[in-house]
Amino acid sequence: MDSKGLYRADMEHDACGVGMIVNIQSGKTHELVDNALRVLENMRHRGAEIGKDGDGAGIMIQIPHEFILLQGIPVPEKGKYGTGLVFLPKEEEVQAEILSVMIEEIEREGLQLMHLRTVPTNPDCLGEAALSTEPAIKQVFITGVSDDKVDELPRMLYMIRKKIERRVTHKDFYICSLSNTNIVYKGMLSSMQVRQYFPDLSNPYLTSGLALVHSRFSTNTFPTWSLAQPFRL
Repeated sequence: MDSKGLYRADMEHDACGVGMIVNIQSGKTHELVDNALRVLENMRHRGAEIGKDGDGAGIMIQIPHEFILLQGIPVPEKGKYGTGLVFLPKEEEVQAEILSVMIEEIEREGLQLMHLRTVPTNPDCLGEAALSTEPAIKQVFITGVSDDKVDELPRMLYMIRKKIERRVTHKDFYICSLSNTNIVYKGMLSSMQVRQYFPDLSNPYLTSGLALVHSRFSTNTFPTWSLAQPFRL
């Protein structure tokens, strides 16, 4: 039987699940985030699970500026600051050492680590393997870009992330994303656990006009917190 279009049955195979929702009118709503999480939950069959442990899942959305302001964090105008979630070891002394490296690299670019937010999580939903390796999760806020260099901020944040990653080699350290436009929530979770684990995602003031979700099904590596949701852009 002749193939139709680009589909070829002999090329069909199982793999990770990916979904995307975009508001083509550019509006940002919480409904879009909620619908994207429903897409992720409906892709449960595309991700690997053993008991309560998942192979990894996450969501990328636009930075929810109004939500951040409502947390009492005095960030500047949209696009003029960088933010992202960071996985850290739970030992406070090691955290302090890593944060000193981060601050050093941020300041080398002429910027400042303005705020460090502890991200609310619900570890009760985790499986045994995920719980045993659960990192501390912080949200960083980087400010200080001058008006004439706002266009350079994405490059500056990229360079900061890469330089930090080269210097910090601790197995429990990972930068989920660092951007002035989008943010990633992810973890060693099943597709059903992302909404449960991150209460932020259920807040009606957390809005976006774009969402990319991913449910991981690995065939050649074991699940880890860092390998989930590989997209940053």
